[in-house]
Amino acid sequence: MKKITATDLTNLGQQARHSPRLRANTNLHRELADPIQRLAIAMEPDTLILPHRHPHTWEVLTALRGRFTVLMFDDAGAVIERAVLGEDCSVVEIPIGGWHAVLSRDVGAVIFEVKHGPYSPIADADVAAWSKGKSAAELNAWYAVAGVGDRMV
Repeated sequence: MKKITATDLTNLGQQARHSPRLRANTNLHRELADPIQRLAIAMEPDTLILPHRHPHTWEVLTALRGRFTVLMFDDAGAVIERAVLGEDCSVVEIPIGGWHAVLSRDVGAVIFEVKHGPYSPIADADVAAWSKGKSAAELNAWYAVAGVGDRMV
């Protein structure tokens, strides 16, 4: 049996705080080639998750500790859905090819992610063009307040 304990979540959060990307993960899957990726990701509030899509898989997210704003966008960058995991929602599923971004709202927050593998880095074509060149502070500030129908300018 594989476990992720409260102590593991605390340690993962500490690792994220000391990481240049302000993120750290622990995998339940054995290798990056596994057909289903299952991982806990500690994300600090200043980490940057650019709006992106996964053209080959859905993605399921749930908060293990803390809160996360999850935004979905249309092709032009307008917010079409918003949820706050750990507050008004427990689990979200992003559909195959759905544009989305995640904002960590709390220090020490940890999210759990499940999606099809094998792991592959996000291709440049799968990062929203409208978000490129924006700073982490600019994007994260907008994510925090963006509502359905809003578009970053």
